[in-house]
Amino acid sequence: MARTINTSAGTPIELDGDVLAVIEAISRDLTRRSTLEYGFEDVDREFQHLIAQMTADELRAYLKESLFMSFNRFENDRLSSVIRKAGRAADADSGL
Repeated sequence: MARTINTSAGTPIELDGDVLAVIEAISRDLTRRSTLEYGFEDVDREFQHLIAQMTADELRAYLKESLFMSFNRFENDRLSSVIRKAGRAADADSGL
């Protein structure tokens, strides 16, 4: 059974490895509290608050998932760039 931690606003987050659920909870809390007027420091405080509640094993699991998500984003961005360049080259070759 997954453990639950809470944001500083008291929103429960089930520690089931879902990084997006953590990000969404923090985003919702900050938006409610600050109506989009929050900065890096606010986000950092929220992450620090959650990290302080996690065990070393939980932190490793979330780090691994975060790195995986970042890698996928990197690869998708790289592929999109290659496709855009190929499209521009095809347009140039066809005289568009």
